[in-house]
Amino acid sequence: MSGHHQALALLLFGVFVAITLTITTMVSRNRHGSAEEFYAGGRLFSPMENGFAIAGDYMSAASFLGVTGLIALFGYDGLLYVVGFLVAWLVVLFFVAELVRNCGRFTLADVIAARMSKRPVRIAAGASSVTVSVLYLVAQMVGAGSLVALLFGGTSTASHAWTVIVVGALMVIYVSLGGMRATTWIQIVKAILLLGGTVALTVLVLVRFHGDANALLRTAAERSGHGEAFLAPGLKYGGTWTARIDFISLGLALVLGTAGLPHILSRFYTVPTARAARRSVVWSVGLIGGFYLMTIVLGFGAAAVVGPDAVRESNAAGNTAVPLLALKLGGGADSTGGTVLFAMVAAVAFATILAVVAGITLASSAAVAHDLYASLRRPRAKPRSEVAVARAAAVGIGVVAIALGLLARDLNVAFLVGLAFAVSASANLPVLMYALFWRSFTTRGAVWAVYGGLVPALGLVLLSPVVSGSPGSLFPGVDFQYFPLQNPGIVSIPLGFLAGWLGTVTSAEPADEAKHAETEVRSLTGAGAV
Repeated sequence: MSGHHQALALLLFGVFVAITLTITTMVSRNRHGSAEEFYAGGRLFSPMENGFAIAGDYMSAASFLGVTGLIALFGYDGLLYVVGFLVAWLVVLFFVAELVRNCGRFTLADVIAARMSKRPVRIAAGASSVTVSVLYLVAQMVGAGSLVALLFGGTSTASHAWTVIVVGALMVIYVSLGGMRATTWIQIVKAILLLGGTVALTVLVLVRFHGDANALLRTAAERSGHGEAFLAPGLKYGGTWTARIDFISLGLALVLGTAGLPHILSRFYTVPTARAARRSVVWSVGLIGGFYLMTIVLGFGAAAVVGPDAVRESNAAGNTAVPLLALKLGGGADSTGGTVLFAMVAAVAFATILAVVAGITLASSAAVAHDLYASLRRPRAKPRSEVAVARAAAVGIGVVAIALGLLARDLNVAFLVGLAFAVSASANLPVLMYALFWRSFTTRGAVWAVYGGLVPALGLVLLSPVVSGSPGSLFPGVDFQYFPLQNPGIVSIPLGFLAGWLGTVTSAEPADEAKHAETEVRSLTGAGAV
């Protein structure tokens, strides 16, 4: 990119970072250091504010950069991500939001521990939450690196590495200083910017084709080199039976994984009541639904205006399709309009990444401090020391995410998020559903459900084409690929549910009927909720 692109985009980056750091500083001055303030922002947010924050948390780099890139490269098959991400919210709305808000306090483990032996359950749920969060963070880091590599010419390894490091450092600052309150306001600002930028690009794409969606799709198909096959299922996932099964596996992971994402579940604790949590989800579904409908236009718009070959040349995984589309719509690389539009989109994408990584880091540091540290330490940590541990955990998680983000730099961010969703659906969703709805569920069943989904999911990923045995894998020079699917969800999700059932029916410990009755009343009525 030219010096004008770089200067303007970096200026807009700097403005957003300055605004968010100001928010963080102001909030950190007013906080009183309690666990409720750090983890849940004092539970003072309205449903609308929390709905925007949830949307800001959920509309990640995978959505803005990765999904549009997949649609631009693979047409119809890229739409699976849009459908999966959106339909997942029906599961959250009907089965999770209100019940989790009534039963828990800060984390997923709170819900499960309400009727189980707390220590083993918290350790298992905490370990799973941290694993899912780190996988999700890696996707955001890869998106940030791809974006800035494009900004500086697409070939600079050093700029990619420094971008990942800067993003990691900023997320640690946001979380450790401002906690949930600062993170929430950052996500609200980001959601407004992202929706505004997406609306503007969508309008420009439709204007370019005079509002004719058929012309847009025909042009995209022609430029793809695949013709009508670009608009039909099977370009990415239909070539072999393995690819078709991978398609089903990915769909299961996307639809079921959202309900177990730690950073999404933690958002339900930032509102004062369960009714407010449910209304927050309604707000977020409306915002997220509109956003994903627009990403379809942007994906096919990138294929029609930029062309899949140009997208692949910039980034093999398609992560830079939207910035390139903005550049073309504005008039090209040498035009003022192209410079301004590209810089705005790049800044919005960077803001998206910063806001999402802050939310994920907060959720994972809460799992480390509130679940793992508080369970393993004797005597139990006091609230203030627990918050101090959460801040220290944010630093450690940031370091791990930076290292993995540098390693996975050439993978598509939507694909990486698909892996995080698969682990979430395999390890977190079974134990959450059983704890809320199965009267006979026991502590052993809870622990087995978590590890019975987590270990197979991670193991199958390590033995899959994602890690070795193919040109686009993490380690292309070696081959220990024994599992043919890229997404393990179709195997690991049933294993999580099976392990929870098996652990329960073989447990010598009887289920606590009284605690189940108490949890059931609390989850449905809110009586006794924090």
